[in-house]
Amino acid sequence: MNSRGMAADRHVPVLRDRIVELLAPALSEPGAVYLDGTLGMGGHAEAVLETCPQARLVGIDRDREALALAAERLAPYADRTTFVHAVYDEVPRALAEAGVDHVEASLYDLGVSSLQLDEADRGFAYSQDAPLDMRMDQGTGITAADVLNTYDAGELETILREYGEERFARKIAAAVVREREVEPFTTSARLVDLLKKVVPAASQKSGGHPGKRTFQALRIEVNSELSVWARALPRVIDALGVGGRVAVLSYHSLEDRITKRVLAQGAKGSSPEGLPVELPEHAPYLRLLTRGAEEASAQEQAANPRSASVRLRAAERTRLSTATKGQHR
Repeated sequence: MNSRGMAADRHVPVLRDRIVELLAPALSEPGAVYLDGTLGMGGHAEAVLETCPQARLVGIDRDREALALAAERLAPYADRTTFVHAVYDEVPRALAEAGVDHVEASLYDLGVSSLQLDEADRGFAYSQDAPLDMRMDQGTGITAADVLNTYDAGELETILREYGEERFARKIAAAVVREREVEPFTTSARLVDLLKKVVPAASQKSGGHPGKRTFQALRIEVNSELSVWARALPRVIDALGVGGRVAVLSYHSLEDRITKRVLAQGAKGSSPEGLPVELPEHAPYLRLLTRGAEEASAQEQAANPRSASVRLRAAERTRLSTATKGQHR
């Protein structure tokens, strides 16, 4: 057992029953493939494998520790599981490694995982002092400290404004540049202290912890989360067979905006305006399964605070596009 505890004791999957309800209809046939693109500690995957005894899992995660914990949790289903260390936009490579060419269902549970938030040494949580790392895959890439210590004021302001939706981005960026000349940033506590001084007290009262938006922005930048997601979702849809389903859990408006746009485009079709008859190649290739974005119930939010900001969208593949026609059923 992992020294920090079993995954099942550490992770409560958000909207678990609703995810199973949405995806299970596509996973009833023998050998149906469920792609969990953000496997984490395997909570959703466990629920799907338990409910769908015919289904096989391909689980992707960029965090090696998460994969190890998920493998422990899913050991009873070992004959139906394949784990792939990959970033979640690397769908074609992951499926190739698993020996499959399409999937019947897929889930993406975006953002920072319970594992990463709970472990102080990862640097994701502003409530604990830790090295400013924030990499989901600790074996590669720049850290949050690298961003703070090397980006110029304009670059810092841009990521804080765009990824953190931070109103005081310019003031924070200027303060970071000024402070790092005294001493480079290495731990989260020093950054939090700076934010408490720079963000006006009135805003801290109404807008929550002053570190919330800056830490979100740094995490997104370090892990290229939005650009990865913008590439990942079309690739996931492309991998779905007809009747296949995809569900997405987003935790902030930037992720949800990408999800909404891609799913809406697929459900709308691409016929030019004024065309008297819709050509087959312009017909919609998705059917939306949720009306807008669904939220967690008040009861779930009370029991699992991490579900408070979730937005769920889901869709079903109704036809193959010209690009994928003939590649899978």
